Amino acid sequence: MAIIENSERTTRERLAQERLLQELELLRQSKILVIVEGIKDRRALQEFGIRDIAILNKPLYKVAEDIASKKAKECAILTDLDSEGKKLYGMLNKELSRLGIKSNNRFRRFLHKSTALRQLEGLVKYLNH
Repeated sequence: MAIIENSERTTRERLAQERLLQELELLRQSKILVIVEGIKDRRALQEFGIRDIAILNKPLYKVAEDIASKKAKECAILTDLDSEGKKLYGMLNKELSRLGIKSNNRFRRFLHKSTALRQLEGLVKYLNH
């Protein structure tokens, strides 16, 4: 019985990983700007061919203004899914919205609902597990 349960869990995890790879590819193809908390997060996304990445390395209002100056209409905010990351997401989303920039939450929602991953920097390790 335990072997069957482990096999089912392994199959579910494999399917979730495949879906995660598909979602990463959709994000890459969308070519929208992705905003992350740090350099390790950026490196993790670059492993999957995502190139247009901004790091939160200055005040949030300044990050939002910089993005608006690039004439971006949409971006994906991929801060961590812990309490601090959620707080950053809310504040940045508000700033971007104020400047007329839409937040694409598809990948963030997928991570939250379909994976145990809570920090983007662990993406490669999560997929190799």
